[in-house]
Amino acid sequence: QVQLVESGGGLVQAGGSLRLSCAASGRTFRNYAMGWFRQAPGKGREFVAGISRSAIVISYADSVKGRFTISRDNAKNTVYLQMNSLKPEDTAVYSCAATHSLSVPRNNYDYWGQGTQVTVSS
Repeated sequence: QVQLVESGGGLVQAGGSLRLSCAASGRTFRNYAMGWFRQAPGKGREFVAGISRSAIVISYADSVKGRFTISRDNAKNTVYLQMNSLKPEDTAVYSCAATHSLSVPRNNYDYWGQGTQVTVSS
C-alpha cells in the first residue's frame, strides 16, 4: 500500500507556472506507475499525465501536451508535474495516483492522494 500527499497548488495568473509535487510513503514507490488527474467544478475527473515505473513511458492528455511535464524521482519517492503557460481552463483540483500497472493507464488507479487546488486567473 502507498500513501500519497500532493503539494504546490495555488493561485497563478494566466501564462504563469506552477510545479506540483506528490510524495509517496513506503519503500516500493518504484513499483508503481504514477498519474496526475484533475477535476474542475461540475466536471468529471480527467487524466492529465502519467509516467511508468522507470519513466520510460510518459503519456499526456492532448489538452496539456507541450505545456505540462511529468517526472519522477524514485530516490525521493516523489512525482512532479511542471505546469507552464497555464490557462483559466486548467483550474481544478489536481490529484496524484498510483497503479501497479506495468504501463501508463488513463484509469483504474489503485491509490489516490487528497488533491491540491490550482486556480488560474484571467
